[in-house]
Amino acid sequence: MNGRIHSLETFGTVDGPGIRFVLFMQGCALQCQYCHNPDTWDTTKGTSMSVEEVAAEIEPYLSYYNASGGGLTVSGGEPTLQAPFVSELFREVKRRWGMHTTLDTNGFCEAERAEELLDATDLVLLDIKHIDPNKHLALTAQKIDRTLKFARRLSDSGKKMWIRLVYVPGIHNDERDLIAYGELLGTLHGVEKFEILPYHQMGVYKWEQLGKAYPLAGVPSPADEEIARAYRLIEQGRQAAAKTI
Repeated sequence: MNGRIHSLETFGTVDGPGIRFVLFMQGCALQCQYCHNPDTWDTTKGTSMSVEEVAAEIEPYLSYYNASGGGLTVSGGEPTLQAPFVSELFREVKRRWGMHTTLDTNGFCEAERAEELLDATDLVLLDIKHIDPNKHLALTAQKIDRTLKFARRLSDSGKKMWIRLVYVPGIHNDERDLIAYGELLGTLHGVEKFEILPYHQMGVYKWEQLGKAYPLAGVPSPADEEIARAYRLIEQGRQAAAKTI
């Protein structure tokens, strides 16, 4: 079985615990306005690789992954679009090396079609782009429903999760939205960590290379104080929700 691969990284440090091999899959149904890899959207692009070929790329660095408590993270694009391939890859690295597996996903998939993949996944990094349905649609060009259903599926099964939010000034600053985001977190089981990732402009040149107008031109990165406020309001919502369970 082959997958369509966008790129790979052998020394990832922010995509799960420890040092990780990060495989970026080609294809994504979301079109986030801040996406720093819009070249991953097209499902027909990328390089075809087999599970064996990916394993051969991983093997030289196993000592680093093992010593640091790291492993393999499959990201994107959106890896659930190629769930059978990622499932086979996860099972193979576990069989060979007992490797820790992490799925980095936006959750925009039918949860029922990802069962085998989730069975082979140790940790899910779930990006919930926005809590407000209309703002989520405007930001990503897709509805939030599938992502929320996927989050519930993970919660009900007790799957370990890290939830992540890319914070964009002017899009994520509404107090009610941040509290509501926290209220959602407070109802989910298995959330080991929550992270706010400050928006940056590092992907602008890729939009330009593709001849696309960058939707967030002129939007600055958030100040530290703005991120601290967001954490505070989300935690306020999380604690309020936890008290009602």
